[in-house]
Amino acid sequence: MHAFKLTGLRQMALMEVPAPEIRNATDVLIKMARVGVCGSDVHYYETGRIGSQVVQYPFTVGHEGAGVVVAAGPAVTRVKAGDRIAVEPAMPCHACDQCLAGRPHTCRRLRFLGCPGQAEGCLSEYLVMPEGSCFPIPNGMTLDEAALSEPLAIGVYAVKQSIPMAGATIGILGAGPIGLSVLLPALAQGAAAAYVTDKIPARLAVARRAGATWTGNPLETDIVQDLAAAEPLLLDAVFECCGDQAAIDQALRLLKPGGKLMLIGIPPTLEKYGFSVDLMRRKEICIQNVRRQNHCVQTALDLIRDHAFDVTLMLTHRFPFRDTPRAFDLVANYRDGVVKAMIDI
Repeated sequence: MHAFKLTGLRQMALMEVPAPEIRNATDVLIKMARVGVCGSDVHYYETGRIGSQVVQYPFTVGHEGAGVVVAAGPAVTRVKAGDRIAVEPAMPCHACDQCLAGRPHTCRRLRFLGCPGQAEGCLSEYLVMPEGSCFPIPNGMTLDEAALSEPLAIGVYAVKQSIPMAGATIGILGAGPIGLSVLLPALAQGAAAAYVTDKIPARLAVARRAGATWTGNPLETDIVQDLAAAEPLLLDAVFECCGDQAAIDQALRLLKPGGKLMLIGIPPTLEKYGFSVDLMRRKEICIQNVRRQNHCVQTALDLIRDHAFDVTLMLTHRFPFRDTPRAFDLVANYRDGVVKAMIDI
């Protein structure tokens, strides 16, 4: 079969690789159909690393996927050949202290698609995953929507970990796919106002279509001043979705006393953030990290199924499999108003 692999910084090649095989009774063989290009994939493409996770070339990235079941191991009961599925990229051990405590997303032996040192990604024609990572989708759901359930599930989990949304005023710093994946469920759960920022006008336009109360570009306006004018009591929660120190600084100023800062963005090379102890202490700010999508994939799929919102509004570009390098180059350079690029396998 064919797979696209990173071969160096900003370099990718289509390679012939051995087709995966069912080896365990709970394995599922999947013919991949859609793969979304994620910001973390692009970090590996541009810098060869995210923090301590360093790519050893050649390496296949990709973890936002959907496809069709080709075959299943003898112990599989959740899916069968012919089923269309969304792929949950996490493969926990289900036996360590974290898994037993209901935290498979921080499993001690976690394997995650497209994560160096853990598992090759899904930018390939076929993939084998454990049954627990395969979520059947209903007939009315598209494969695009199934693939988009992966970033959406992160947003669903972030909202769940934050505060009750009913009547809340929130800020979302960064209107890429993750920021939009926070915005959609937050509004669906009753957030009274959602203020969204980004440096790319096209992304702000998508946020407005998604229902943002207000959008602002930090390159053009004083975000803190403008939001303080609109919300004199400031915000109940701020979701930092871009992995940027300047956004952290803004967030602390935007939060009301007792507010909650949600850290979701991934800085590709930054080792440390800085926080104003003075602001944090006087406001008694709570800081919560968000690690992927703990137990929220099915919830995300249910929201899509029930038409709680249109998750496809973030899908702006589509590429055939052979043009995968062009897709990565587009996303890496933020060209043509790209929000989410989808690859058809």
